[in-house]
Amino acid sequence: MLIRHPELIPSSEITPKECYLNRRRFLSSGAFTAAGLALGGGILSAREAFAGEKLQTVKSPLTTTGEELTSYKDITTYNNFYEFGTGKSEPAIYAKDLPVRPWTLRVEGKVKKPLTFDIDALLKLRPLEDRVYRHRCVEAWSMVVPWIGYSLSEFIKQCEPLSSAKYVQFLSWYDKRYIHWPGQTGIHWPYSEGLRMDEAMHPLTLFTFGLYGEALPNQNGAPVRVVVPWKYGFKSAKSIVAVKFLDHQPETTWNDLASDEYGFYSNVNPNVDHPRWSQKTERRIGLPFYEQKRTTLFLNGYADQVGSLYAGMNLKKDF
Repeated sequence: MLIRHPELIPSSEITPKECYLNRRRFLSSGAFTAAGLALGGGILSAREAFAGEKLQTVKSPLTTTGEELTSYKDITTYNNFYEFGTGKSEPAIYAKDLPVRPWTLRVEGKVKKPLTFDIDALLKLRPLEDRVYRHRCVEAWSMVVPWIGYSLSEFIKQCEPLSSAKYVQFLSWYDKRYIHWPGQTGIHWPYSEGLRMDEAMHPLTLFTFGLYGEALPNQNGAPVRVVVPWKYGFKSAKSIVAVKFLDHQPETTWNDLASDEYGFYSNVNPNVDHPRWSQKTERRIGLPFYEQKRTTLFLNGYADQVGSLYAGMNLKKDF
């Protein structure tokens, strides 16, 4: 399949989708209601319909790679989302139960006053931008993803954090009524991640609502997530329901579970191996096997943009 670069065409037309997405195109045409639509004898809920919604976007100057895009199929069927199973293919199967409407995001901690945002208000807060980023997983695989969103800093400004706020914590959705095998992973839910304030305010840190011209599929973190392209993928919290501004480094899920394997910073660094495998190389998902292997880039190739955030730090110690 030929994939053209996003600057040549609108994001919604970057590459043809597989035939199974025809249902989503139909749903996004406006022929459904929030109450649901009878189709083939069944009822499609609002949360199922939203996943295929087209998003109006503008081209972003912060698109940072001209590499060939990973296909929509690979991006949406090869996922880590442990709330919906530990296998890479399981989230695409089980995350259909994620209730993305209604959805609110609460803001707490070191802010002028606690706030609650509705997801639809967040979608309208700023123009949605197309941004193509490299995505690197700590398991040494990578993708190139055409995300949709705007800089997280734009949202943070609306939250009016106090000067004492030095870190931002993200808490993901969790409801044991919907979770698939919740006790299997040993994780203490809900999923928690965090950034230092200057990392969160960096223009590349993306408050993310979609990919490939459409609203985020559930398995990719619907309806809102963050994407921090110079860090390993688990730092980019999915399905966020709360943002907390703190004066101290927050507890984060993987760092708490195995601090020797998953540091708080978790910047992509080929010189700091995972205790169980090398990080010097990675494999690009979706390419033929003999073309997948490539050299890992320091800070995932974003060193020129974000390297100054870590000036003077020992990144082998603060990994």
